[in-house]
Amino acid sequence: MLHGYIPPHRFLPYLSWTEIAALPDRENTVIVLPCGAIEQHGPHLPCSVDSVICSGVMGKALEKLPAEVRAFALPTITYGKSEEHLHFPGTMTLTGTTLLSTVIEIGESVYRSGFRKLLFANGHGGQPQVLEMAARELRLRHGDFVIVPHGVSRLPSAASKQVSEQEKKLAMHAGHSETALMLALAPDTVHMERAVANFPPPFPIKLLSGDGRPACAWTARDFGPSGVIGDPTTATREQGEAILDTLSDSWVQALTELYALRWVVREEATWERGHQQGFIQQSFQPA
Repeated sequence: MLHGYIPPHRFLPYLSWTEIAALPDRENTVIVLPCGAIEQHGPHLPCSVDSVICSGVMGKALEKLPAEVRAFALPTITYGKSEEHLHFPGTMTLTGTTLLSTVIEIGESVYRSGFRKLLFANGHGGQPQVLEMAARELRLRHGDFVIVPHGVSRLPSAASKQVSEQEKKLAMHAGHSETALMLALAPDTVHMERAVANFPPPFPIKLLSGDGRPACAWTARDFGPSGVIGDPTTATREQGEAILDTLSDSWVQALTELYALRWVVREEATWERGHQQGFIQQSFQPA
């Protein structure tokens, strides 16, 4: 079914338009938009990793979420901005401008439906800047819209206790944590017998990179032919289940607090779609 990992009762498209119009407290109800990608993840993982993980983690969080916390998910955006993986078959990418337009137009639809809180739950490391740009654009257009772009895996979880220091510093793609999560969420798609470890060389200019991660632009192929940037070889399903459980717990807390959040409402004229007109502050008097 279309909902995938999302609990059916938390899946907004399963409601009719009249049911959506009748929802109570729409202005505080959190709408979750998982944002994934279809791109290579080494020889041992499927190309669907980012889409599976962002929808799987958010689905588990929505499953645990108390009934009194109002939140619904939209279908996952399964295509992302993945140009850094174009050297590998199976990578399907949108341009940054296409993804930006897509996310903004979905955001406009969310707003038009009466909702005022939107979470971009991002599962792909190559597109946070695009989602941040979309969030800012939507906020400029609507002074009562709260849009939060955030990486799905960037909340506290068991992952930090499972990996080596090298993995913490240099892993970026198809490494331990992603592999462990896929073993928990979609084990039939993982082929551990093909897993290989591969790390980029530490970036030599410490002033530009304190942890050794590349400070310059890169593509996955720059670091070798496997497409892996990290060490997936020791990942287990049990570790993945621990990450999924603790990470989803963190998201339960975040969604609960986002539902309760009362943010600044800007009542001045917006800048509209083309930014041709809008409110300009002319003076300031201290309170």
